[in-house]
Amino acid sequence: MRYTEAEMAKAANAALMFFLELGVLFSVGYWGFTVSESLPLRLLAGIGAPALFIAVWAIFGAANNPPVPLKGIARAVLEILWFGGGAAALIASGLVTAGTVFAAVYIVNAVLRLIWHQV
Repeated sequence: MRYTEAEMAKAANAALMFFLELGVLFSVGYWGFTVSESLPLRLLAGIGAPALFIAVWAIFGAANNPPVPLKGIARAVLEILWFGGGAAALIASGLVTAGTVFAAVYIVNAVLRLIWHQV
């Protein structure tokens, strides 16, 4: 089966969304492990923050039938908080350029998903 360039671009954008989701988890975990000098607090934040993000995404944002699917503005708010949280975590842990690039890539991905009706 041969795919058109448009179909391949849409598939690449969907794959990018998945990698951005993983990036959020990495970002909040990294932030958690750098948040304090206290080992117990670093462990709690480094494991707890990604766990919290996973739970929220699984309930509201998962691609395949989340228990509480969000649409429209509610979905947009969820994504802004989720991906913005990933970018903010990078910035808060001192990786300002990485956080800024992460946010910019998410914005491009989101705009393309809107244009291509992938939301």
